[in-house]
Amino acid sequence: MIYNDSDTIVAAATPTGGAICIVRLSGEQAIAICDKVFRGRRQLQDARPASALYGRIVDGEEVVDDVILTLFRAPHSYTGEDSVEISTHGSRYVVERVISLLLRHGARLAEAGEFTRRAFLAGRMDLAQAEAVADLIAADSHASHAIASTQMRGAYSVELQSLRDKLLNITSLLELELDFSEEDVEFADRTQLLELLEQTLAKVEHLAQSFSLGNALKEGVQVAIVGRPNVGKSTLLNRLAGEDRAMVSDVAGTTRDTVEVTVNIGGVIYRLIDTAGLHSTADRLEQMGIERTTEALRKARIILWLTDDEHSLMDDDLIGYAPSSTQQTYRIITKIDLAKSAASEMSASPYPTIRLSARTGEGVDTLIKALQATADATGAYNGEVIISNRRHHTALCQAQEALTAALNALQNNIPTDLMSEDIRLALHHLGSITGEISSEDILQNIFSHFCIGK
Repeated sequence: MIYNDSDTIVAAATPTGGAICIVRLSGEQAIAICDKVFRGRRQLQDARPASALYGRIVDGEEVVDDVILTLFRAPHSYTGEDSVEISTHGSRYVVERVISLLLRHGARLAEAGEFTRRAFLAGRMDLAQAEAVADLIAADSHASHAIASTQMRGAYSVELQSLRDKLLNITSLLELELDFSEEDVEFADRTQLLELLEQTLAKVEHLAQSFSLGNALKEGVQVAIVGRPNVGKSTLLNRLAGEDRAMVSDVAGTTRDTVEVTVNIGGVIYRLIDTAGLHSTADRLEQMGIERTTEALRKARIILWLTDDEHSLMDDDLIGYAPSSTQQTYRIITKIDLAKSAASEMSASPYPTIRLSARTGEGVDTLIKALQATADATGAYNGEVIISNRRHHTALCQAQEALTAALNALQNNIPTDLMSEDIRLALHHLGSITGEISSEDILQNIFSHFCIGK
């Protein structure tokens, strides 16, 4: 799509079908176009900024709807342009009639994300904040809302700008040295330069590492419930979900495919995956289920290894699967209401052990607390900057590589021009996050994923 930012654009900013729908109009002709179809006590062009007017939308002599118009004059609007928001009744027919009238009088339909794109181009927000708008709309939990809200308010951008300012100061001094290279002078104190590079690299690394948690909080924490057949996996899933979502039977192998249930625990979304029992089998259908179990294991952030045998070893139950260092594994001793053994008699395990009965609920609270501790969203609720955007994570990792190269260059007395190039590369990657450095292709890719009307 080739955008024409001089057009006046229109779209429904809220879904139709409710009591009220907001139709948003933005651009140089927004006020003039509205005045062609609006009849009130006075015209929009005579109204004060940030004012609301009651009246009617008309098509010739026909009244289409009674509406309230809210006027925002440039630059004090979401897009930085003259904008009008028309509050109509939410009927699909009414909204389509209103938009058709505005199109007939000179507006055009907005593309996905075009209002926010204009806000970015007008300097009303940077690119990271613009992306946070889409994340805020899509937020389905307290945690994902907190991350997006912090980013949209600019806390993330402030941190990145601080890092870029320091690196720009370094670069300017190094460039000055290059201008006077024949005189062999140093304008940048190497001790201070080393300290600043180390601090900047540590901050970039910290932001990049936060992506693992941030992405889990945004997309939902994947929890794989695994173990041999008939150890109570489906019963535990149903207990955590608070309803019967998986079939439960005394017959081993009832679950032959993965079953996913989404639950909200303490403001965090957990995606619980009940898996087929792991065991050796010649049955092709069961083998397919076990293959999907293994795939769920690889993707999980948390693994709940269930066993009803307090002496069993995980190597036997998971048939050779070894959890990665980024996965938190819990050993869950199930069915303690049927046969209880003293904790001292349990076989040693490198993983935290929780004893519970999914049938009676005994011990389940302990498991829930463990899940919350593993995906701790406290920092997000307190306004801590946590990365949840994969594009940002990629850029931070690239900046981290460039800063590491610059630090190595400084420590090994590599020529200044090479070190300066590494720092400029880091600046480029950091600037791509906030949009200080961007291309049309990047902008189009980002805003095409927005909803129309935003």
